[in-house]
Amino acid sequence: MTNRISLGKVTELPAGSGVRVEHGDHRVAVFRVGDSIYAIGDRCSHAEASLADGELFDLAVECPRHGSEFDLETGQPGSFPATRSVPVYEVVIEQDEAFLLIADDGEAAE
Repeated sequence: MTNRISLGKVTELPAGSGVRVEHGDHRVAVFRVGDSIYAIGDRCSHAEASLADGELFDLAVECPRHGSEFDLETGQPGSFPATRSVPVYEVVIEQDEAFLLIADDGEAAE
C-alpha cells in the first residue's frame, strides 16, 4: 500500500528552494520548478547533509556541505564527492494540490 502525504497547494510551495518533509523514518526534499514538483531523499549520499537546504540549478540540487549535485528526476549524483544516488519519490498533482507517495515499507513509490 502507498501513503499519500499532502504537500499543500502547488502555488504555496516555494519556487527555487527546497522543503523537507518527514514521514516515519524518512526525510524527503521537495522542490517546485515552475509548475512541476520533484521529491528526492533529503540526505546527501556522501555526507548526509540536507538536500532541501541546497541550492537549486535547473533540475539539480547542490549539496550545501560538499557541493555534490543530484538530479531531481533520477536522484543520480552529477559530481563528486557523492557517488551513490538518492531515492526519487513520486508526486501527483490533483486540482492544484500536490501529494507525495511513499510505499508502506518507506521506499520510494514508483
